[in-house]
Amino acid sequence: MDQQPGNRGEIRDFLASRRAKITPAQAGLPTSTRRRVAGLRREEVAVLAGVSTEWYTRLEKGHIGGVSEDVLDAVARALRLDDDERTYLFDLARSSRHAGRTPSRRRDVEVPPRVQWLLDSMTMSSAFVRNGRTDIVAGNALARALFAPMFDSATVDKRGRPNLARYIFLDLGAHDFFVDWDAAGAATAALLRAEVGREPRDRALRELVGELSTLSPEFRTQWAAHDVLMRHDGVKRLQHPDVGPLELTFQSLDLPLSGRAVHDMIIYTAEPGTASEDRLKLLATWAATQSRAVQPARSSPQPGSL
Repeated sequence: MDQQPGNRGEIRDFLASRRAKITPAQAGLPTSTRRRVAGLRREEVAVLAGVSTEWYTRLEKGHIGGVSEDVLDAVARALRLDDDERTYLFDLARSSRHAGRTPSRRRDVEVPPRVQWLLDSMTMSSAFVRNGRTDIVAGNALARALFAPMFDSATVDKRGRPNLARYIFLDLGAHDFFVDWDAAGAATAALLRAEVGREPRDRALRELVGELSTLSPEFRTQWAAHDVLMRHDGVKRLQHPDVGPLELTFQSLDLPLSGRAVHDMIIYTAEPGTASEDRLKLLATWAATQSRAVQPARSSPQPGSL
């Protein structure tokens, strides 16, 4: 994590990394053969954004707190930021206005019973709730069966809750479980990067990033890319230890809970008529059987209660 005052180092590295990705030709600027860098120079970004070179240089050094939204928009356009990157830049500007605050441990938001009832009603889809730190804070029976390697991993916390980032980067079994492990790792690091922009003073988040940076060379590489992802939808290929290969579509839905904490509901389904659907149905049957097996133990009367 950046150790400079506030989030100046984060702002500097993010803007410099985006600047390095744009060639003069892409930006419609003259090119020459004597350039020292492949990307844009600071003065070129300044011209594109309609500000002075001195002003943009100061901005890239992290002095962003008092910058107007119009200027941030101009810089975002000059650097060709996508929607997630633009939101991240604005988050950095917002958080820098409160740079003097001491990092604190955010109180976890409890998932209301109504949300758990909703999850449990999805018997043919794997569904779980993920917070901004990628903790799995609630899930249905099929999620537990589908992601059994993660739930059974030594990377779970003291409460038995999995964390996607810890599992992906710190459990070697994740390389076998996620067929496209590189893509999963890149997306997960980018999700954490976005959360750092929203909540730079979340102590638990800083500790997680520090832990992953210390223990995982792969995470350090992904973190250094400064890529940002606010939400993640698409296709996931898994190699399940019990039912074999699965190709599932997944959808991320915003889940408004109390406070500013970000929570997503992630739903995994299979395309109808495919082998993956048959395998997911098999997992659903196993999950339902196990759920029914433990239900009597929960509802059975205690001795002497009759």
